[in-house]
Amino acid sequence: MENVNTLVKTGIAGLDEVLLGGVPRHNNLIVEGAPGSGKTTLGLGFIYAGAVDYDEPGVIVSFELDAAKLLRDAAGFDWDLQGQIDAGKIKIIQTSPAVLLSEFRSADGAFAAALRALGAKRLLIDGLTPMRLYAEVHDMPFREDVHVLIEGLNQLGVTTMVTAERDESIGTVPAHERFVFDTIISLTRGENKRRVQRRLTVLKSRGQDFIGGSHTMRIEAGTGIHVYRRAQSRPVASPDQPTSDQRMSTGSAAIDTMMDGGLYRGSVTMVSGISGTGKTVLGVQFLSAAISAGHKTLLVSLDEHPRQLMRNAGSLGFDLPGMLERGELFMHYESPLELELDVHYEHIVKLVEREGIDCVVFDSCAVYEMTSPEEVAGYLYALATYFKDRLATVFFNYESPELLGLSQISQELKGSHLVDNIILLNYVEISTVLRRAIAIPKVRGSRNLQITREYLIGDGGLQLLDEEGARANQAGAVPQLPFSSYYGLLSRSPSRQSPAVEEAVANGTKMPDSVAMPTEADS
Repeated sequence: MENVNTLVKTGIAGLDEVLLGGVPRHNNLIVEGAPGSGKTTLGLGFIYAGAVDYDEPGVIVSFELDAAKLLRDAAGFDWDLQGQIDAGKIKIIQTSPAVLLSEFRSADGAFAAALRALGAKRLLIDGLTPMRLYAEVHDMPFREDVHVLIEGLNQLGVTTMVTAERDESIGTVPAHERFVFDTIISLTRGENKRRVQRRLTVLKSRGQDFIGGSHTMRIEAGTGIHVYRRAQSRPVASPDQPTSDQRMSTGSAAIDTMMDGGLYRGSVTMVSGISGTGKTVLGVQFLSAAISAGHKTLLVSLDEHPRQLMRNAGSLGFDLPGMLERGELFMHYESPLELELDVHYEHIVKLVEREGIDCVVFDSCAVYEMTSPEEVAGYLYALATYFKDRLATVFFNYESPELLGLSQISQELKGSHLVDNIILLNYVEISTVLRRAIAIPKVRGSRNLQITREYLIGDGGLQLLDEEGARANQAGAVPQLPFSSYYGLLSRSPSRQSPAVEEAVANGTKMPDSVAMPTEADS
């Protein structure tokens, strides 16, 4: 005897994950959405996967599309629908709403006989809207027709998917139609920055739990519907999250000293700074050191194409092509123009798990903020949680919008609660010269040095300088003020007068004009 409590896998890529394994057998599903949202494609995939992957024959009932168009659409996804029809695994019935409803009013009709002859386990009715329109034209109570339909489906003993056009005037399929179905799947299609975005939401499913919320959905060649689970739903909080006392190098002994010995393995570090301060360089420096220590690494690039990254890194002595060839480093690049966070997340997770990667640099997270500002904080938290559960060590590079100084990591992120460590890279203006400065205000579980150091970018990456005489060999004959004459790296509008001037002002001593520097108010 068939177990009605078992779950039926839909066979739709990613959908069974959202449904936590599938839908209860004999459930009646309704898939609602606007034109172009993917309802028919999802239904076709449900029937085709049942026949090919699960040995469950299926019947397709179509009111509007003839068999030739269904075959054409299936062929676009490399589905041999005709082959399954010839093998007696799938049957297409083109009929009218009036004929189908009359069939459901009779348990011994030709429709029921056709399903029994095929041994059908799955049924697609595409769609409910023509049936409603038929009832309205003939002034018939459609609510009663829906109940007749559901009672007939229950007697057939099949798992049924019915498609329905969303009524845009009220935003959903009418309530009485939704109530009688066991499972409701809503599809939406919208445009964001002139880019089509599709979403899938399971609104209810009787007899089971499922992952709520809006999940990214794509229609892909060779696949059909592909559902990408909402990234924020993936991490599962665990009291057993692993930690480690092992330290890892940033790739710079001087920076490691500032951090009280380097990074804890499994920690998340945010490196923030304006473009050109060396965030990518520091990321490559860290990955290179991790490779030397026997780790597998990943550089996720959202700003620069990998070829440009390899060229620039090569000028600093980093052999990225060699690391790639040896399988020590992997690079994942996605253009920010078409980035969808749920899809991007799945690509990264699959690569990390397939290759056993445990050190990752994201360059730069500002792209996530640009793509989905309302989701970025939750998304980065999901990434951080996932990698912490794997005891992987991560850099989030973030491009600060401020040229001089820093008031906060980001308007949306607020920064510090997401990460274990914060490294600030910035330009400082001393007299007429822009110089680079590094500060490390936060290292969890460490006595980090609360100082600001000057650095250069050269062979091997970031090189921290000593205060005295460190820039003697730099181009330019004009004497430079000592780096200690600057302060205020963390202020939004950095002060432009030296500590010596402020001390003199506090003591009531007038400084000579040749020594005093203009204040912010003067400038």
